[in-house]
Amino acid sequence: MTPSLSINGVDVYRGALNAAAQAALVQAARGVAEAAPFFHPETRRGQQMSVRMTSAGAFGWVSDRRGYRYDPVHPSGVPWPAIPAPILAVWHDFAGTSRAPESCLINYYDANARMGLHQDRDEASFDWPVVSVSLGDDALFRVGTADAPRPSQSLWLTSGDVVVLRGEGRLAYHGVDRLRPGSSQLLPKGGRINLTLRVVT
Repeated sequence: MTPSLSINGVDVYRGALNAAAQAALVQAARGVAEAAPFFHPETRRGQQMSVRMTSAGAFGWVSDRRGYRYDPVHPSGVPWPAIPAPILAVWHDFAGTSRAPESCLINYYDANARMGLHQDRDEASFDWPVVSVSLGDDALFRVGTADAPRPSQSLWLTSGDVVVLRGEGRLAYHGVDRLRPGSSQLLPKGGRINLTLRVVT
């Protein structure tokens, strides 16, 4: 599949997932959250992040006063559930590699949540892509380069869009400035779910 556009090496596939596929992914994410509930991570300084998170796979991404890292268990101590098949299917369709992902980070954004510009660099190798799926309300996505967060470019991601960071875009700075509340009816209570698939080891 050819990306709709590319920003600083970050490929964006507009409307890649139809309504049925989106609904299946939301259902899969809910199943993960039942086994490993959403939690508010903290920064190293003890500040609570505005997004709520959970994960699936061999590793989950966690953040607290000890720092940012991958961990094999949920903060409650339970193992992360396996990555559901509908989510794995997105990876196999867009990642361009036969290697399976080891982590699926699931972020929930309410109307006031955001994500500052950052790089995905906690993995052992940057040779593998990062695949990200937007579900629910539109999000203003900001992309810098691998060298610096600014200057940056922004675009609105809508439900069903898929973003892939690979090659020169693998370490691009990126983040979410804000949502457009009520722009999607996918989630009954509104907000946005973002699925991010990665190889960790």
